[in-house]
Amino acid sequence: MAKAKESTIERTYNVPLRKEYMKVPMWRRSKKAVTALRTFLSKHMKSDNVKLSKELNEEVWKHGIRNPPHHIKVNVSKDAEGVVKADLFGKKEPSKKGKKKTGLKEKVKTETTEAVPAEEKKEEQKKA
Repeated sequence: MAKAKESTIERTYNVPLRKEYMKVPMWRRSKKAVTALRTFLSKHMKSDNVKLSKELNEEVWKHGIRNPPHHIKVNVSKDAEGVVKADLFGKKEPSKKGKKKTGLKEKVKTETTEAVPAEEKKEEQKKA
């Protein structure tokens, strides 16, 4: 018997939003754009479980509730469980490997923590 592979389907869509959000009042347009995006993805990816990324949601709401974009380009992936995840097209994912923050606050903290014990040791040696 052959093993079933865990397949993920990845696609890129340019989703038209204007036709849907023009059907509602101006003060509901971005809400309608999000629902139109969800229905578009559920139809095309054949799954009702659609998850939108934070960046994608912020892009739809960028100009407020009255003025969403006319269309939006998304990268969509569907896993073996049927969960559809949509991300904004061209979004760069930060690499989590081996990068440490080297901000000024961290440098000051490391210098002060290293300097204090060394000075205390010198004082203890002088007293003894």
